[in-house]
Amino acid sequence: MPVGGYMSGIFGSSPVDPMQEHMAKVYACASKLVPLFNAVINEDWETVEKTQQKISKFEQEADVLKKALRLNLPKGLFMPMSRQDLLEVLLSQDKIANKSKDIAGIIVGRRMTLPDVIHEDYIRFVQRCVDACKQAKKAINELDELVETGFSGQEIRIVSDMITKLDEIEGDTDNLQSAIRLQIFAIEKDLPPVDVMFLYKIIEATGDVADYSQRVGSRLQLMLAR
Repeated sequence: MPVGGYMSGIFGSSPVDPMQEHMAKVYACASKLVPLFNAVINEDWETVEKTQQKISKFEQEADVLKKALRLNLPKGLFMPMSRQDLLEVLLSQDKIANKSKDIAGIIVGRRMTLPDVIHEDYIRFVQRCVDACKQAKKAINELDELVETGFSGQEIRIVSDMITKLDEIEGDTDNLQSAIRLQIFAIEKDLPPVDVMFLYKIIEATGDVADYSQRVGSRLQLMLAR
């Protein structure tokens, strides 16, 4: 189905629903990182590859929604938010899905394993990054309420509290990421240099999932302040 035709059924008079649908697809994509890394630790390559395919599928579906929203977003919105604000939120959401796909692609392409010493901490790290995405999704799901109230009243406080919680979760991911880096640094001389390089790349990319989720919240916070 053409992008415009697909969008006509869900767009209506407001871009809020498609923004929320896109974020739901993004979360579906990111959430698969937990089973992906569990399968990596267990060296269950069949499950790794199947999970990577699911992540890729969700990312492609999110991409269709993103393109449709961009094409159909009116230049003059009669809403208490700007077109640019919505596009900035959409961009951050899109980066979460893209980063999840990149991580899975590198894992499968290189058949990457994780050193035993970081197994437990890495699963905690990935889960917390996914928690950040889930919290961003929760905040985005309040957009329709914000619009209905004209970005005023108690709804402002509710969303602000959600964003504060999102910042706390992202802070946790930073701490976990730093601890894992230290563990890798302690053993990196015993590992092949190329493996070390890709390990740091994967660690950074996993942390980016939480960072981009926080950016969704930051953009919402700017919208609340206007």
